[in-house]
Amino acid sequence: MARGEHHRIHAQDRTQRNRVLVAQEAARLMSEHGIRDFHHAKLKAAERLGIVDTQALPRNNEIEDALREHQRIFQADTQPQALRARREAAVEAMRFMRAFDARLVGAVLEGTADEHSAVCLHVFSDDPEAPGLFLREQGIPLETQSRRLRWSNPGADQVDYPVLLFGADGIPFDITVLPVDALRQAPLDRVDERPMRRATASMVQQLLAEEDIAAFDASS
Repeated sequence: MARGEHHRIHAQDRTQRNRVLVAQEAARLMSEHGIRDFHHAKLKAAERLGIVDTQALPRNNEIEDALREHQRIFQADTQPQALRARREAAVEAMRFMRAFDARLVGAVLEGTADEHSAVCLHVFSDDPEAPGLFLREQGIPLETQSRRLRWSNPGADQVDYPVLLFGADGIPFDITVLPVDALRQAPLDRVDERPMRRATASMVQQLLAEEDIAAFDASS
């Protein structure tokens, strides 16, 4: 093997090893410090490891895989309970907001939620103030923000959408208000750049039932 080829392969191996290290450290930071932003987590991880090669920055889906592995190894006694509590809370909240066709998205649906995670919902109304008004009428104090989402259709405008933040029984909720026609197409997921997975209350209830069956089978 020529010397140049040997150096090239060695550099590729080093870059790949660094990608794995950054993904693992980013997963640890997200799990232990409650960082929810993948980009922020990978940059902070690279800085902590002294890795400056941008080619060594993992993709978001690599970090998500590392996060699942970290939770399996280090949080086997706590993460499943936190996830279940949030899925149960999501079902209750979606039924409470059924007038707005609520859907569950994000870590609680994907299974990577922990005690730091909010229950993230999409609700749908052509009056963007209606969901917030409904919650306030129920006596729920809210904070409001906005969020810019990306869509798969070329040329789609990037628009800021209202976000409603509140807590219930110690669990944070993060609710994005979208127009009704967004029921037909989900915005892009930050992990894999594909349309977000979304679930109705009945779909999440089915996930909980499947967990119960798996737990029963494991204990039998």
